[in-house]
Amino acid sequence: MTADELLRLNVPDARTELVRGELVVREPAGYRHGNIAARLLVAVGAFVEARGLGWVFTAETGFRLRKDPDTVRAPDGAFVRHDRLPDPSPPGYAALAPDLVVEVLSPDDPPGEVLSEVGDWLEAGSTLVWVVDPEHRTARVYRADGSLDHLGEADRLDGETVLPGFECEMRRIFG
Repeated sequence: MTADELLRLNVPDARTELVRGELVVREPAGYRHGNIAARLLVAVGAFVEARGLGWVFTAETGFRLRKDPDTVRAPDGAFVRHDRLPDPSPPGYAALAPDLVVEVLSPDDPPGEVLSEVGDWLEAGSTLVWVVDPEHRTARVYRADGSLDHLGEADRLDGETVLPGFECEMRRIFG
C-alpha cells in the first residue's frame, strides 16, 4: 500500500498507519491515554504558541517518513519548528519527521513495536521522542544522538534544544 492509498482508506473506529508498505490497524486509544496525551499537548502547545515557535499536531496526524515502500506514522502528538514547516501545507501527509514526537503507551502496545516506532522517528530525522507510560507513571526520552533517559513521576520532561526553556512536571501529566 502507498501513502496515497492510505489517505483514501476509511477504516471506521480504528487508528491506521503504514509501515514499509503494510497497513497497521489499531483500536482507538483509551480514556487515560487520551487524557495524558491531551495534558502534555496543552502544555507544549501553550509554550509553542506563546513564543511563536512552530506548529503542534494532535493525534492521528500522519507524517510520511519513508517512500517506496511508504511509511506513514501518526504520533499521539508532535511539534515542528516554523523553519521546517512545508509551504504550502500539503493536503495529505507531510514528508517530514517532527522535531518532537510524543507517544503515550496503551496497555496493548507491544514493546518491540514501540521501539520500532521510535527508531522510525529518529531515523527519519526527529530530534526528540518522548514515550510516556501511564501504567508505570514514567517516561523514556530518546534523542537523535542515541542517548536515552528514564524519568519517574518526580522528574520533569525537558524540551532541550527542540523547545529551549520548556519543562513539564511528570506529576502534572499524570494528574
